[in-house]
Amino acid sequence: MNGMTDYITVTAEAATGRTGAIKLHGPEAFEGMRRAGRVAAETLDMIVPHMVPGVTMAEIDDLVRQFTLDNGAIPATLGYRGYAHSCCISINHVVCHGIPSDKTLKSGDIVNLDVTPIVDGWHGDTSRMFLIGDVPIKARKLVDVTYECLMLGIEQAKPGNHLGDIGHAIQTHAERHRYGVVRDFCGHGVGQMFHDAPEVVHVGRPGTGPELRPGMIFTIEPMINIGRPDVKLLDDGWTAVTRDRSLSAQFEHSIGITENGCEIFTASPKGLNNPPY
Repeated sequence: MNGMTDYITVTAEAATGRTGAIKLHGPEAFEGMRRAGRVAAETLDMIVPHMVPGVTMAEIDDLVRQFTLDNGAIPATLGYRGYAHSCCISINHVVCHGIPSDKTLKSGDIVNLDVTPIVDGWHGDTSRMFLIGDVPIKARKLVDVTYECLMLGIEQAKPGNHLGDIGHAIQTHAERHRYGVVRDFCGHGVGQMFHDAPEVVHVGRPGTGPELRPGMIFTIEPMINIGRPDVKLLDDGWTAVTRDRSLSAQFEHSIGITENGCEIFTASPKGLNNPPY
């Protein structure tokens, strides 16, 4: 399996479409991803004081859109496959791709906010959890463990390792806490395309899957459920929820593989990486 992977070296000037090959990017791409990643992280930093009981999802979406545009970027989700909003907001048992509405956040909610500004053609893709008001300890623990899963996965993101090493680190930590790791959605290559090869699955066996090589750029975005890993898609075609209605949490960073490890493009400039902020 490991020998089947195709890699292609690309330059920032020669953007190629999705071919199934894993792109190995040069310094221009890393510079572009730094700029996009910083706007993405600053967006989530900006929203912190607004994530309180009584705010509506629509108000959050408006703030994200305005901040993105004010910073010379455009929201990748706006108009993407017909999606009409500037972010995804996933509350409690919503796993991912929650659609902003007039629904109000209430005390006790745990909320994932997922943003992807496009800066000069580069996509900065990131998401963070927020604790609204007084959140029960069981839900706070899920959020903490999910963040730990992300960072343990990132620790494995270095040349010579494999995507299976990332998935294995995430899976073993989540399952140690008897949580379920969502299989239906995964991380992905990112850059001048919103979604590209490879698929970054958050479960796996060490040493399996494509080898990590310098120049690879992708997201790691584990979705962890208190209950079973199974999800279902709602009739709107976007919103994914836990099948057993258990709580779900997610964190996401965009990273690039370097010569000796990885660079996180979407780290918070203010150090607001996991709640409480």
